[in-house]
Amino acid sequence: MSVEHQATMVERDESGNVVATYGHPLPRSGVSATREASSLLQRLISIFLPAGFPASVTEDYDSLQAFSSSIAGLLTSRAVLQGACRDANASATNALLLTILQDSVGRIATILFAYKFGPALEAECKKYRFMADIFNDSAMIMDCLSPVFPRVVRIPLLCLSGSLRALCGVAGGASKASLSVHFAKTGNVGELNAKDSSQETVISLLGMLAGSFVVSHITSPVATWIALVSLLAVHLATNYKAVRCVAMRTLNRQRTNIVFSWYQETGRVLTPKDVCLRERVLETGGILRWGDNSVLGFADVGVQFATVLTSLDQDINHQGSGSRIKDLANIFRMQKYILWPTSGKAQGSLPTVLICLKAGATAKDQVKAWSHALIVAKEFTTREAQVKEKRGHGGYYEKLGIVQTTMEEMDRIFPKITERLVEMGWDVETACIETSSGFRITAREPVMR
Repeated sequence: MSVEHQATMVERDESGNVVATYGHPLPRSGVSATREASSLLQRLISIFLPAGFPASVTEDYDSLQAFSSSIAGLLTSRAVLQGACRDANASATNALLLTILQDSVGRIATILFAYKFGPALEAECKKYRFMADIFNDSAMIMDCLSPVFPRVVRIPLLCLSGSLRALCGVAGGASKASLSVHFAKTGNVGELNAKDSSQETVISLLGMLAGSFVVSHITSPVATWIALVSLLAVHLATNYKAVRCVAMRTLNRQRTNIVFSWYQETGRVLTPKDVCLRERVLETGGILRWGDNSVLGFADVGVQFATVLTSLDQDINHQGSGSRIKDLANIFRMQKYILWPTSGKAQGSLPTVLICLKAGATAKDQVKAWSHALIVAKEFTTREAQVKEKRGHGGYYEKLGIVQTTMEEMDRIFPKITERLVEMGWDVETACIETSSGFRITAREPVMR
């Protein structure tokens, strides 16, 4: 007796859960379907998490919590209202004018902050995401302090708190956009942002419900401050931990320092996950750090070439500018950048490496320029005493030798590093080295007459 082979079709949802199984041969009633219904918990999760979770997002995806911040916000709102009620001259018109003043100052602060730090928000998204929490929590503290002061002080204080909230909106919104692109593994940035908003809405709602209980039972100033400081500490601690765990794949200044110095020491390229355990959330901008601790100096990317010439004037006086430009042009003729180390003005101060980018410099060229600056700073600091002892043209040629020697080393090792970076999952095509609007130079060959 022959046994007929039974073919089955298994149907799954975006998350990979089996929702139905279709079999053959067909029963008398028609198509057979053994449906495996999703649990209530899975249905609730699908409302707040991206489709296909966790396969559709990176492993470091996490929702930044706003529960404690919502409770703290109710405490600060009560403090502001208490300050307004204590003012004998308070009125609806005065309250409206104060709101307009706060909003106006906040908008001006938004424009200035975006102009000054806009280019750095993507490159340093982890830093500014955490800075947004600091801005917001600082504004809450100022709101709670406002009732203590007279009206002439309270109004500027409230305007300052409004400005900090505006900065929180700019820094948080822009950095969150970069983080969303990182988290969206399958390109589902829009859905991920929408689900994040749903999560924050629910968390904020729960925080407001809990805050209603807290506000009604905490009335004394001492208890209010204890609760506020505790809630803000929890808020900053949880968000710091969440930001700290994000393993970005782009190479900004700090991550380039860590990856390149580690390669020089061990010959191994770290993965993004390894680097995220070593990088600092609040790192000083433009710092050249060897490994995790040793500070070698600073670097400035995208500077004007006139700044480099000014530094050269301090190193040598008897040569003309044409000769100096020719020396640098020869060393960097095959590169998309030019750099020069400057001595610290004070005794024992750290050097600054000036980096001029040429027109058409790519993300790889910027990473190479920053890595080269790191090697130059390391070599420069080890021979700093010798350089400072020399006068006139001696210092110039000492630095020129360092630049030329390290350039040859970079040409030798950088192609290998770039290949290994791609293998380890790094994104070397996205430029994250420049954190401000810079300049570009173009090298022109001399015209023969």
